[in-house]
Amino acid sequence: MPDWLLVALRTLMAIVILFGMTKLLGKRQVSQLSLFEYITGITIGSLAGYISLDSEVNWYLGLVALSVWVLVSLGIEFLQMKSKRARDFIDSKATVLIKDGKILEDNLKKERLTTDELMEQLRRKNVFQAANVEFAIMEPSGDINVLLTKENQPLTPFHLGIKVGPEQEPQIVIMDGKVMDEPLATLGLNRQWLNTELEKIGVAIENVFLGQVDSYGQLYVDVFDDQLKMPKPQKKASLLATLKKCEADLEMFGLSTDEEKAKKLYERCAKELELVIAEVKPLLIR
Repeated sequence: MPDWLLVALRTLMAIVILFGMTKLLGKRQVSQLSLFEYITGITIGSLAGYISLDSEVNWYLGLVALSVWVLVSLGIEFLQMKSKRARDFIDSKATVLIKDGKILEDNLKKERLTTDELMEQLRRKNVFQAANVEFAIMEPSGDINVLLTKENQPLTPFHLGIKVGPEQEPQIVIMDGKVMDEPLATLGLNRQWLNTELEKIGVAIENVFLGQVDSYGQLYVDVFDDQLKMPKPQKKASLLATLKKCEADLEMFGLSTDEEKAKKLYERCAKELELVIAEVKPLLIR
């Protein structure tokens, strides 16, 4: 067999074996890999290259080495899942770098992290002053997580005492000009509804690159023509305007009537509607 054909076949075999073994090991982002997992990944890749190119040695020897690495890695993963002590020994523990706005220099030295590197990591978290950090910790993966002090945390509806309804995942209903029936059914919608919404904005399905429906039933489309700007859905804005108009009408009716009983009724309804608007407004303006 020619050498080029032998290398091609062994490379294909190495790709299949490597794919199967990496699927067996599971998937993690590179930033989440422990030191041992990082070394394992490099070694497995090197062994796969060895299986592909070293035609002078029996290919199965490389497969044996590859299998041993994978089995040892699986064994260590199962051990880590069962034992906290094993996790601490293999991955090491998290290290506190900043506490109450004070940088812990001894822990920086322990992790061999310079002040410039620490500040760089903080800037990646949109933090530019160490004094604004309540707590910063380096995870075993090397990533640094930051908790800001209360006064520097972003304002949320929770801080304002506003209850916000749950947000469901937007569903892609059109992709590359083709309708996706399953996401439509998930939202309780159908093609007739979709065609009606597209007619409102004057776009044909085949001209839509991407179409998404949010949890409020509003359709957002992106067309193939990048020069064409699509109008944004106005259902929520229209509903808010209608509610405010109803409130204004009730107040006007209360002022225009001479009957005391009707006046009090209109005023009470207007106040109740005002409370309703205050509750639903955070949902309608986002």
